[in-house]
Amino acid sequence: MGILARFARGLVFPALFASAAAVAQTPPLTPPSKLIAVQEPPKAVPRILDRATADNTRIVVSSGRQRARLYVDGEVAIDTPVSTGKKRGVTPAGEYVVLEKLPEHRSSMHGDFVDSLGRVVMAGVSTRIDAAPAGTVFRMVPQKYFMRLGPDGLALHAGRLPGYPSSDTSVRLPQDIAPLVFQRVKPGPPNAYPAG
Repeated sequence: MGILARFARGLVFPALFASAAAVAQTPPLTPPSKLIAVQEPPKAVPRILDRATADNTRIVVSSGRQRARLYVDGEVAIDTPVSTGKKRGVTPAGEYVVLEKLPEHRSSMHGDFVDSLGRVVMAGVSTRIDAAPAGTVFRMVPQKYFMRLGPDGLALHAGRLPGYPSSDTSVRLPQDIAPLVFQRVKPGPPNAYPAG
């Protein structure tokens, strides 16, 4: 016991004091906005986009790159950043068709958590994967330029793009790009193909 007690007293306490001193000298954390890679802005090629019809377009989404491309007869008409599903609601890879188009959709699963005064406490949440903070209620928000791709929330629509996957299965497009895509796709094949 004598050796064990001396070992604990001799190493544990000085280590705790050294750790506290080291923490005091640690520089402040880098803000998240400086850690997130900034995406290239959307690019549209008007001469190709002008040739788009509901029959000659398709969309390819890259979850890894957080980009989507609208192809017109095999040429890139739009290359844009997106926000795909986060870890608990990953956008599934596969081939899909646009099943339904709505200029504005309200989902009972997606919206904001607001406090008793109506102030947004958490924005862009999914009731399926996000827990409500104490004292908040869920408020549906519109999803503009909504293009349903499948069941369980798989869709393309305008939304918030923080620079990383933050959605619940769906693919969010920039507010100014979503109407360009919405106007040029139609329900039925061959339209949207999210990829891995």
